[in-house]
Amino acid sequence: MSDLLFYDTLRQGLWIAVMISAPILAVALAVGLVIGLLQALTSIQEMTLTFVPKMAAILGVFWLTMGFMTLTLGRYFTDTIVPIVQGF
Repeated sequence: MSDLLFYDTLRQGLWIAVMISAPILAVALAVGLVIGLLQALTSIQEMTLTFVPKMAAILGVFWLTMGFMTLTLGRYFTDTIVPIVQGF
């Protein structure tokens, strides 16, 4: 395996990891900001108030984007990883 092929495969894998994690991280950030603003406005400092809604939003987004994640990882595996393994 050449260095160029190794680094290109690694770059593709990292980009796919960013694409797959972006929706979940964006929703976690948005919900965290909204809950933080709500806590600052009402002076309620309850730890479960931030944890439970954020986890519910993350699970919801994960459930909605699970098909996209599966297809993207499957395509990367079959189009990139399998040919590399078969070639060596």
